[in-house]
Amino acid sequence: MRYHVEIELLVVSPRHAYFGRPKEGPAGDVATHTLDHVDVVADKGIRGDRFFGVCAHTEAAVTFLAIEAWQAAAGDADPVLARRNIVVRGLELDPLRGVEFVVDTDDGPIRFLGGRPAHPCSWMDATAGAGVRKALIGRGGLRARPLTSGVLRVGPAVITADVDLDAARAADQVRRAQPL
Repeated sequence: MRYHVEIELLVVSPRHAYFGRPKEGPAGDVATHTLDHVDVVADKGIRGDRFFGVCAHTEAAVTFLAIEAWQAAAGDADPVLARRNIVVRGLELDPLRGVEFVVDTDDGPIRFLGGRPAHPCSWMDATAGAGVRKALIGRGGLRARPLTSGVLRVGPAVITADVDLDAARAADQVRRAQPL
């Protein structure tokens, strides 16, 4: 099945910014970049991102976030604060756990394997506002493993998957914590 969505943001964070306790503040001089396109590399992630090629994160090297879920949890706060790589509009993410799916932004298809949820950390309250971490539980995004390489661009995209997806459910909280 094919679904037409919009890639709103592509986010690359070259280094970790959040260590220790939020009250101590984030690490200084840690840039987070929004780009018009990114290079996705099979089994490694997004070139230039902090999780690129990190063996412990291979199965979760790329993170997706539904903008509808972010807005339901964080209101008008900048979605870049979530530091999720691919921010999409019109895509229900939960059914993609444990499923292969394809994303194509007209530069050729890239296959992903949906993994575990991207749980929010306590830093969300410090960066995006009080209560955001709790509001993001069950809607913090989806971690995925890239199975093929290619380029993704901001703008219209087509998702192909063998599961039913409902854009109207993109902001819904889910209860299951692990991949199916």
